[in-house]
Amino acid sequence: MESFDVIVIGAGVIGSSVAYHLAKKGLDVALIEKGGIASGTSSRCDAVALICDKKPGIDTEIGYASIQLFKQLAKEFSVDFEFASRGSLYVCETDKELEIARGYVSEQAKDGYDMRMVDKQELQQIEPYLADDLAGGIWTEVDSSMNPYKLCYAFVEEGKKLGLKVCDYHSVQDITLDNKGRVESVVTDRGTFKTKRIVNCAGVWSPKIAQMVGVHIPIKPRKGMVLISEKTPFKVASQKVHEFGYMLSKFEDINFKRNVSELVEKHNVAFTIEPTDANNFLIGGHRAFRGFDISSEVEVMRAIAERAIRFLPKLKDINCIRAYAGVRTWVEDHLPIVSEVEHVPGFFIASGHEGDGISMSPITGRMVTQLITGEPTDFNIDKLNYSRYKKKLAVNV
Repeated sequence: MESFDVIVIGAGVIGSSVAYHLAKKGLDVALIEKGGIASGTSSRCDAVALICDKKPGIDTEIGYASIQLFKQLAKEFSVDFEFASRGSLYVCETDKELEIARGYVSEQAKDGYDMRMVDKQELQQIEPYLADDLAGGIWTEVDSSMNPYKLCYAFVEEGKKLGLKVCDYHSVQDITLDNKGRVESVVTDRGTFKTKRIVNCAGVWSPKIAQMVGVHIPIKPRKGMVLISEKTPFKVASQKVHEFGYMLSKFEDINFKRNVSELVEKHNVAFTIEPTDANNFLIGGHRAFRGFDISSEVEVMRAIAERAIRFLPKLKDINCIRAYAGVRTWVEDHLPIVSEVEHVPGFFIASGHEGDGISMSPITGRMVTQLITGEPTDFNIDKLNYSRYKKKLAVNV
């Protein structure tokens, strides 16, 4: 029976980053994945690392630190994961949205982040194809993009150089604990592996893994669809462009109602577009609770197209060549879980990043490694501790 210092479950972007950082620290690590590398949500998502779509505080802090780490990794890794600091433009459709955006930018500026408001005229200068009746927006220079699929492979390939063992197409069947309730082994359909530490990075499937040790993770799958355009001879958009309503649709506690069609409202669609290195575009975005369904829904595609054309009328002349959907790890407070589970020693969780898995992957991998090796974490991550659910339960009782 093989034995490892740490076993990481899930080879999406969070799991591959955690495995790489642990191997870099000199630990003997196995990465176990039920399918292939990046075969889940990480191959069915958008391709950005942003701070402009995050609430002020730790959410933005981690996002910013991750972008800085991405810049470093892009120089060090042998696999090119197409990292580019293009910046992003958050577009406000109405004066009311612009007013909310000013308050948001002011709050982020107090924390030292470089965001600035742009008026209607500058909006047109930055992105000439935008509709000419938009109120203004937010420009964030640090926001970046990459290829999420290649990013996973970049982490894994670098990890292999450091001794990482990849066990893809291994389905986890059980996790055993010793007589003191500590992690003992991982049982897969292709063998059993001994370890004293497990990191559960299985994304929307992490609750199933946690159940094996009697732990409940309150994560729900939240579906998102993306349309892919044909290649275009001109740049419809030169960076990530999205409507400010995207943030308003992401966080349910923001009390704001957009003036949108019944179709757009029904499917919780907010416009977003991202250029790729292949000269086509990813167009979204959509948020819905549909369980684990990742089928392409024609009605949702219509809603995305309708909202996209509202902001970028030029898209009427461009064909959509395909669509795909994935499921995000939604948690009620929109903060990931990055911690050990106190009552199951050796069982760690790194999940619940919702739409920020790509964005926060490098810093998450580094902080999990710090937790396991007993080093101080880059940030105070008490808010990300699994124990917050226990406290909430006690309050409700």
